[in-house]
Amino acid sequence: MADPRQPRLESVSCLHPGGLHRMAYWEWGEPDHPDVVVCVHGLSRQGRDFDSLAAALSPRLRVVCPDVAGRGRSQWLSPELYQVPQYAADMVTLLARLRARRLGWVGTSMGGLIGIAVGGLQDSPLQALVLNDIGPAIAEPGLRRIAGGLAQRMRFASLDEAADYLWSVSEGFGPHSRADWLDLCRPMLVQQPDGSLQLHYDPGILRSFAQLAGPDAAAALAAGEQAMWALYDAVRAPTLVLRGERSDILSAGTLQAMQARGPRAQALEIAGVGHAPTLISPEQIQPVQEFLLARLAGA
Repeated sequence: MADPRQPRLESVSCLHPGGLHRMAYWEWGEPDHPDVVVCVHGLSRQGRDFDSLAAALSPRLRVVCPDVAGRGRSQWLSPELYQVPQYAADMVTLLARLRARRLGWVGTSMGGLIGIAVGGLQDSPLQALVLNDIGPAIAEPGLRRIAGGLAQRMRFASLDEAADYLWSVSEGFGPHSRADWLDLCRPMLVQQPDGSLQLHYDPGILRSFAQLAGPDAAAALAAGEQAMWALYDAVRAPTLVLRGERSDILSAGTLQAMQARGPRAQALEIAGVGHAPTLISPEQIQPVQEFLLARLAGA
């Protein structure tokens, strides 16, 4: 019998123009538990980012952490499909499989944008939404920084070398012990036949991201921001927004607007952190856990 304290690797077939693709997901807790939280990662990350949060939640909830298409164990797509509408469609397919009685969402960065897209749908099933350092308006300097990190090295001779590089482009995550950082880095890597380690995502995501960091960024951001605000305003689920105190993605002004419109989100600022809190320390896990359990944990 599977140990509910450890994640199970599952997958679901999702539709894209011209065919199907496989989306992998990690499932924690009792496999038939009807109260579910879906945790969705950032742009170049993968579902194992949420191991600490999932371990804390899984005694009372089922926790599902997908590898978004093009990342981790999920199938790669054509670069033009690496967009929020495709990701949201994939998640709707996943949610139908989960058959949840109560459903929550935790989304970090890109995962939060997908959460807004799903939460803003008519008759959305979400009953609790946590947005981790993301909102409908994204600050352009942060996008350029992320694009610069993605465009650099992909292969490494060792875990330590990879961890050092990933830290150099991820200092906004805030202070971490070496052991914690290595735990976050291991699932980001896949071994190649020559023994080297490669970052576990499709380089094609760079091409879909380039328009948001290139010379036409302002126009692309304005169009995307308008659409995301419309979806955010349609969200009906109680919403909690975490903001890293030093975030270059979620501005203080955007957070204030999120508190005043749409679901009128609760807000919590995480001191000493930029983009984005990793949700592995107890002081970051506890408020998320309390928010979700209060709205999802059934008798």
